[in-house]
Amino acid sequence: MTDKYKSSAAIIPIDQAVGKVLAHDITEIRPGQFKGVAFRKGHIVQETDIPHLRRLGKEHLFALDIGPGEVHEDDAALMLAKALAGPGIIFGNRPSEGKIALKAAHRGLLKVNVEALTHVCLIPTICCASRHNNILVEKGEIISATRAIPLIIDEDSLTAAIKIAQNANGVFSVKPLSHPQTGIVITGNEVYSGLIEDKFAPILRKKLHFLDCRVEETLFVPDEKPRIVESIRALVQKGVGLILVAGGMSVDPDDISRMAIADAGARDVVYGTSVLPGAMFLYGRIDNTPILGLPACILYYRATVLDIVLPRVLAGEAITRRDLAALAHGGLCTNCEVCHYPVCPFGKN
Repeated sequence: MTDKYKSSAAIIPIDQAVGKVLAHDITEIRPGQFKGVAFRKGHIVQETDIPHLRRLGKEHLFALDIGPGEVHEDDAALMLAKALAGPGIIFGNRPSEGKIALKAAHRGLLKVNVEALTHVCLIPTICCASRHNNILVEKGEIISATRAIPLIIDEDSLTAAIKIAQNANGVFSVKPLSHPQTGIVITGNEVYSGLIEDKFAPILRKKLHFLDCRVEETLFVPDEKPRIVESIRALVQKGVGLILVAGGMSVDPDDISRMAIADAGARDVVYGTSVLPGAMFLYGRIDNTPILGLPACILYYRATVLDIVLPRVLAGEAITRRDLAALAHGGLCTNCEVCHYPVCPFGKN
């Protein structure tokens, strides 16, 4: 390691530390009882602190001697957080042990500029860990944490990291979700004729309710292309902001929903994904209204391609073929006996 990365803090034997100012937080861990800061940066060491510090395994302490071109870890963390935070990101003004957490200012879709984050972390003295790109986050949730690795970081390294983040207009952001009135078209002769009970509508209503989207109307139609086209157009005329077409998305002769979606005027249509479950998913737009074609797997799996894509649609993103192809990495559900989605790898890349 070169002199550039050496700390200029002086090491003081603990029996000479009384009256000295701590240069950094000191953590205490009592298994099953407590983990946190026992002594904070800036604390003036008292005679009565010495036994406690020794119980924490401290025989030496750092006393700061910050020279020109150097920055303390707490100050560096605040400067990094400010540069990393884009729209929808908040953070406090008191780092802990040199680390500061970035949080979602509101519910929405987390966006991570992965390339910029990687370049920031190529700087050896910088640490920044984050959650996955394109996941749904709640207000107040921690989405990232950052710190300078050494107690004192050289200003050049810090400036380089900040510049990367600023050039990216912030590495992290949270896009708010829209809450469109939604129309559902459920296809299938067996459901339309009453031979079997529909299972799609309750599942879709539950997913939409979780995302604060109200179902304006649910239409049941047979596997007849003109009827499906008519139903889709009726919902468009009604002014709904999102249309879900359930069933009829496979390649069987009777499955004609995807052709009906195209005939109803959908553009920018992409059909087929490398997500399992969800290979026969469709995305398109009729004017500015997203329309999603939903395969039958939604009936049998708690988490499918719909759960991955729908928050992105509600965040105003147009889904492209490349977007769907990128979902291949992380797009395999392992079909656990007990589903823990979204606390699992499915949909993370």
